Amino acid sequence: MRAGWTAQELLTTFENELGEVALVPGTGGVFEVRIGDDTVWSRKERGGFPELAELKRLVRDRIAPDRRLGHSEGPSERR
Repeated sequence: MRAGWTAQELLTTFENELGEVALVPGTGGVFEVRIGDDTVWSRKERGGFPELAELKRLVRDRIAPDRRLGHSEGPSERR
């Protein structure tokens, strides 16, 4: 459920920048977000799930670094 919700949020936020989001079933609690071959988030490496705002910033930094995220950005990140 979390993966589906996260995918929907990313597609909604980056509707013009992302062509698709793929959900790939796994075992053992795998949760990874990748852009191409670049791993943006790995639950195994980071020890948990990301906060959505943090994940959106990480994705934004890779695909649309000049884009503003509004309320998903902290006060120090707003331009």
